[in-house]
Amino acid sequence: MKILGIGNAIVDVICKVEDNFISQNNLTKSTMKLFFNENEFKNLLINLKIEKTVSGGSVANSIVGLSQLGNKVGFIGKVSDDKFGSNYEEGLKKENVEYFYSKKKEELPTGSCLILVTPDSERTMCTFLGTAGKINEKDVNSDVIKKSEMIFLEGYLWDEGEPKKAFDKAISNANKVAMSLSDLFCVDRHKPHFLNLVKNKLDITFANEQEITSLIEAKNFNEVINFSKQLNKLVVITRGEKGAIAIRGEEIIECDIRKNLNIIDLTGAGDLFAAGFLHGYVNKLSIKESLDKGTEMSSRVIQQIGARLEI
Repeated sequence: MKILGIGNAIVDVICKVEDNFISQNNLTKSTMKLFFNENEFKNLLINLKIEKTVSGGSVANSIVGLSQLGNKVGFIGKVSDDKFGSNYEEGLKKENVEYFYSKKKEELPTGSCLILVTPDSERTMCTFLGTAGKINEKDVNSDVIKKSEMIFLEGYLWDEGEPKKAFDKAISNANKVAMSLSDLFCVDRHKPHFLNLVKNKLDITFANEQEITSLIEAKNFNEVINFSKQLNKLVVITRGEKGAIAIRGEEIIECDIRKNLNIIDLTGAGDLFAAGFLHGYVNKLSIKESLDKGTEMSSRVIQQIGARLEI
């Protein structure tokens, strides 16, 4: 298998809202808020019209993108034996992703993420992790990891306790490890742990400019470049309008964004960028070609609703 993703198994629930919905519910636009109270989460959904539901989660989106590009891929993520859990499993199988998890009835329901798309195409996420965030080392199959060329992890999944043990087990059995830092709040919550992962455990780190700047508390982007050079690993950074950059030792490769796009929804832009880049990487394309493929994939997904390419 080319790549095995390990991440939050989350059913994405996509809704269009006006800007005032964001402010009225004390949300911060373009970020992800975790909900720990199921009823509070359900109350948000009550008056909204659902555009569509998808078997999501950040790494799962990337893995589906990799599958659509013709790669043999798999996914590990924790669901409960409920309606959303069954939908989740079926959704991945339809996308030719091998799902390495046997669901059973859990105390918490399958996780879901409410994706609120405002008229400016920005997305604001409200996530109730449910059982997804309770992943533990027993949920991670060492043999499957050893047979994969690379594992791809998400920062969203990292947490003290059981998820950390699951991460440690996965990393110690992996041939190569890539990870996305996922979200600025994530980075700020787990800064010392993420810094340790980036410096000592990861072969490839994906981040946006905000996330990596916060991680190393850089004053400017030159500091980010110098930090990344010293790692002597592969650091891939998306920079919004400034395109994307990959740094490996002294080698710095840049890629511009695509122009004149009809941007509808930015959901999944980072996930599909990672899919395109990893597709290039595992198929022995150059770093420049991998950046181009990532840019192409993210450009396509932001011109439609949701984090899945309609092929």
